[in-house]
Amino acid sequence: MKVLLRLLHSLENVLLYSLVALLLGLSLYQIVARNVFDGGLYWADPLLRVLVLWLAMMGAMLASREGGHIKIDVLGHYLPAGAQRTVTRVSSALSAAVCLIAAWYGYLFVADERQYGDIAFANVPVWWCESIIPLGLGIIGLRFLFQIWSPPLPQEKQP
Repeated sequence: MKVLLRLLHSLENVLLYSLVALLLGLSLYQIVARNVFDGGLYWADPLLRVLVLWLAMMGAMLASREGGHIKIDVLGHYLPAGAQRTVTRVSSALSAAVCLIAAWYGYLFVADERQYGDIAFANVPVWWCESIIPLGLGIIGLRFLFQIWSPPLPQEKQP
């Protein structure tokens, strides 16, 4: 199981790094092409918007994996370790519920887009571009679900 998780984490990392490199490279190309050659790729701007969406969702997936997501932990500084775990479990359950519900509605949204058959750019359907929404939210929700049963260890208290 650990080998599979390590492989999935590596795949996420490679995809994230590739998206950043593609976003930066294509942006730089567009800037040079417009300013030097008075041209550019007509499909690059819509692709760049899609890459920003994918990068944001992949970043959120990475943050949930590493425990770097935004959280309000006012109680964590004042509660003993056992109570901190309980609060973390409740928080994880609520976060999982929100993410999984949002993933379901994201799926419905993408299914509607698929029915419409719109094209985003270069014969790429819009629903392909938006498919990261339910996928990313579903993965984040599953990660929060796993944290219910094995919450992270309480942090050392800072002075």
